[in-house]
Parts: sequence; C-alpha cells; structure tokens
Amino acid sequence: MLKQTPLNAVHRAAGARMVDFGGWDMPVNYGSQIEEHHAVRNDAGMFDVSHMRVVDLAGAGGRDFLRYALANNVDKLQVPGKALYSCLLAEDGGVIDDLIVYFLREDFFRIVVNAGTADKDIARFRALIAARAPQLTLTPRTDLAMIAVQGPNARAKLWQALPGSEPASAALKPFMGADIGDTFVARTGYTGEDGFEVMLPAARAAALWNALAAAGVRPCGLGARDTLRLEAGMNLYGQDMDEAVGPLESGLAWTVDLASPRDFAGKAALLGRAPARRLAGLLLVDKGGVLRAHQLVHTAQGDGEITSGTFSPTLNQSIALARLPAGVAVGDTVRVAVRDRELKARVVKPPFARNGKVQVA
Repeated sequence: MLKQTPLNAVHRAAGARMVDFGGWDMPVNYGSQIEEHHAVRNDAGMFDVSHMRVVDLAGAGGRDFLRYALANNVDKLQVPGKALYSCLLAEDGGVIDDLIVYFLREDFFRIVVNAGTADKDIARFRALIAARAPQLTLTPRTDLAMIAVQGPNARAKLWQALPGSEPASAALKPFMGADIGDTFVARTGYTGEDGFEVMLPAARAAALWNALAAAGVRPCGLGARDTLRLEAGMNLYGQDMDEAVGPLESGLAWTVDLASPRDFAGKAALLGRAPARRLAGLLLVDKGGVLRAHQLVHTAQGDGEITSGTFSPTLNQSIALARLPAGVAVGDTVRVAVRDRELKARVVKPPFARNGKVQVA
C-alpha cells in the first residue's frame, strides 16, 4: 500500500492526478502542469513535500560528528538557523544522498533528507553514530508535514496565510531557517525561485494549505517541481547522481570540502581521482524532439548520457543535464540520439532559468 502524506485527502478533494512516487501517493498535477510551472516563476505556487524526512540530531558533539559524516564542512554554520547543502557519501565516494542540514544550537541540528533514501540515510547515520558518537540521539520526525511555498510573491502570500510569521521570516536570509512557535520556516527551495519551506505539525498542514490557496498560492504537483528544478540546474537523486557515481562527476564539487585538513567519510576515495566525466547542461538546437533521461550523447571526446531532460516552459526549448566526457567544453555542439534521429544540442553551464529569468543565451 502506498504511503500518504497528511495532505493526501486535500489533494484528492482538489482533483489532483495522483501517482506512485517512490512508494508515496503524490500529486503530479492539478490540471495544467505548464500553468503550475509558470505560477511559480511569475507569482507563487506550493508543493506538498511532506514525503521528505526531517531528522533531528541532538546531543553534545553534534558538530564534530557532522564534520566527519558530511562531505561539506559544517564549520561554515556559525549563525543559528544557517543551512548547508551537502552530500552523504559512501566510503567509496558514491553519493548515498544529497541533503540539507540546519544548525540550530551546538547540541541540535536538523537534517532534511530525500524520501526515497530516508531509510538508507538514517541507517548510515546510525552506524556512524554508533562508531563515533554514541552520545548523540537521532530522531526521525514522523509527526511533521512540509509545504514549500515558492515564487516572487511567495513571501507576502505566506505571511497572509500564516499570521505572525512575518517578523521572523522576513529577516531570514537565503538558506536560513527559524522557529516560529511550533513551526519551522526555512528560506530554501527546489525551484530556483525565492520562497520558504515550512515544517509544521501534521495536524495543522491542511489548514495552512487551504489558507495558502485562499491567499492565491497555486497548488502544484511533482511535474512542475521537476521542470522547475531542472531549469534551475538542481540535481535529482537517482537520476543525476546516486551511489554509483561521486559528487565530482555530478556537478557537486562545490559541495565537497577537500581543501580543509578535516577527514570525512568518502574523502580518501575522492582524493587524487580526476573525474573522467562531468555533469553539464544541454540546450537542444534542432527541432523535432525532446531531451530525455538515458538518451545517448555523442561528442568528439566520446559518448555521454543524459541524466535528466525535459521541455522547458520558461525557455520554450528542450533542456537537459548530461554526464559527458570531461574534455567537453561549454559552447561545444554535440549530437543526441532521440528515437531514430541524431539532434544537435549545445553544451551550456546551468542554471537555465532562475528568479523568473532565462540564464542561458
């Protein structure tokens, strides 16, 4: 039986088209996926992301533990509420998951992990805790729901729907979060637009969702979330990276701190290894097709493969992320096998679109 978020009945009452997403019964759209996409780029949209897992880490020594457990360096987190994007690596350097960690106190960190890898992530953290920091407590928060409110008008509409949230949330800089009563509001997202991710008791999720809708925030499904994140050049776990590849081949070198002397899980496997492939953006030049995952990419340096592809509503053009031979450069022309044809595409540096604007020429 599929798992359900606390908002499942709300989605069904709204006529959402529901799909099996990694074992969760989730809305893919509420009508027009294109209109949902444009609502986020131009106004405000909301997503039920309650399938993602909030995990709290409590106890003395949490920073030291995360300094080893994560590829990015939590020493960057010095201001309470500050968030950090990082990979959780296997010992061989493969990506177990990408996640966000929030520093709330020296004895309390909040981690948000992907739904499909949550059990694996928790098992990995618990194994590392048992070996290195048994005084720590790891608590998966099954009592919380999460709603992402995204778009240029998301802030004003959230404040309308969540009275009393404006003073604290208005002061948040990007990639910061704060407790507002029993609600945690973070200025983060997965769309390339400004906005918030709101974590709150599951029992209050439907009321907030309905209040947001009344404030003019458009309900959006997984379809729009995928086109938005791809336009923003954001990776999707299981497509653009997984345990079979490392972060240096996945466009995530910026999330890996190899410069500091600290050790971290998977570091030894990354040191001295020049990646033979890298993740790059593709912009389809020829007409007559759409770039999709697993399509073969022919380059002068050898073949690569598309990891994520779609038709971009903002660019009105097909775009993709592809793992290509390291020698391929931005501006190069490549050929993509689309059904029985080879179509030209240009290599570009993501993002394709953010903050309502096209970012590539």
